[in-house]
Amino acid sequence: MSATQPAKLNGREHAVQLDAKDPLKSFRGEFLIPTKIESASNSDDGNRPCIYFCGNSLGPQPKRTSKRIASHLSAWATKGVLGHFTEHEDSDLPPFLHADDAAAKLMAPLVGANTSEVAVMETLTANLHLLMASFYRPNQEKYKIIIEGKAFPSDHYAVESQIRHHNFDPKQAMVLIEPEDPTAATISTTHVLSVIDKHASTTALILLPGIQYYTGQYLDIKAITAHAHKHGIIIGWDLAHAVGNVDLRLTEWDVDFAAWCNYKYVNSGPGAIGGLFIVRMVGGDKAMRFAMGSDFIPIPGAAGWQVGNPSALALTAVIASLEIFALTDMATIRAKSKTMTAYLEDLLLHPPSANSHYKKHLPYQIITPSNQEERGAQLSVRLEPGLLEGVMRFLEDAGVIVDERRPDVIRVAPAPLFNTFNEVWDFVTIFTSACSEAQAGRVHGSQEAAALKGRDQTGWAEIK
Repeated sequence: MSATQPAKLNGREHAVQLDAKDPLKSFRGEFLIPTKIESASNSDDGNRPCIYFCGNSLGPQPKRTSKRIASHLSAWATKGVLGHFTEHEDSDLPPFLHADDAAAKLMAPLVGANTSEVAVMETLTANLHLLMASFYRPNQEKYKIIIEGKAFPSDHYAVESQIRHHNFDPKQAMVLIEPEDPTAATISTTHVLSVIDKHASTTALILLPGIQYYTGQYLDIKAITAHAHKHGIIIGWDLAHAVGNVDLRLTEWDVDFAAWCNYKYVNSGPGAIGGLFIVRMVGGDKAMRFAMGSDFIPIPGAAGWQVGNPSALALTAVIASLEIFALTDMATIRAKSKTMTAYLEDLLLHPPSANSHYKKHLPYQIITPSNQEERGAQLSVRLEPGLLEGVMRFLEDAGVIVDERRPDVIRVAPAPLFNTFNEVWDFVTIFTSACSEAQAGRVHGSQEAAALKGRDQTGWAEIK
């Protein structure tokens, strides 16, 4: 795409108009946006909010989190063990014992599920292990697990360990879905279905990402789930990058199980307690938790997968963020996200200052699908070789926070609850300058990146 092609939405005026019409514009005030502190050259810069496009990695802190945590600590301090069972008159937090129920009730609308099908518990990888321990029941005929070839490493390790636990060899039992085109980053739904068809007679389980962490591709959960069930295969989904980002319908889509973390788009804090979905299953009876009996009494619900008491303190932080989501709905969030990401894509392909910076072509390409239905809030941008270090340094100095995936990709994720269209316009203006300065070698770090390029590419190939 030529950098000189006229832009359709090229100008701050359009960003101002979009912000004025934004039904979620008041929600930004619910969050503490990180400020440019470490690299600030003066106190004014230090107090200025960053352009924080990194909610796909760690969401910002909701303002109500500290209040909720303080209320919980006060209840613990004044009531001790009685706080498990008694209502808290000085706040609307539930008794400690029922904090998980309150969290599940608020979480269910984010994933399109019944409350009984959701549990807020454990970490993502721990939940995947618990779920696969329940759903991966291989035999000599059906023993394979199908996963995406570039799955997040911890997912890959979890699948491999489950296969080994059942005394199978991962080299034979793990089927990796790779792009049809070796030079491509994404995989088509047609290709996913064809891999399932090829291995259906020997597959016991499928585990795929709702949104692929590296490319930002949103897989067709409904279609792929239906196809797996056509072959009688159980399918689960890692929704770490999907929950709080896209409008999920897990019950309607007949998903068997899913797991996710809550520190990305759900904004519940570093290492926050995660969540899982299990369709219409049974678990342990919570009412019998303190009865000290030796018999397991099952009841319907995902909460039965909990291993002991979930941390009421950790659940309180999740509840604080979920209360913000409860003030709107995922359809509204998703609608703004589509508009915002489309605006970002348009400006990246037709940057406002392109004529003064780029002579022939853009020094980057977007590897996330252009189809809005095949992506969430994230656009992954692959830079020309040697530019990553310089571009990242320039962005950080300008108070722009995105994340990088070496050797050459940055992930840009404007989140609809707290980011604005003006920030999108500002980001592209700064990013354009960053690329130009890095190309010219005027940003500290760009030359070092060129020297390291060969080593990084070798390592990347090995990881893939």
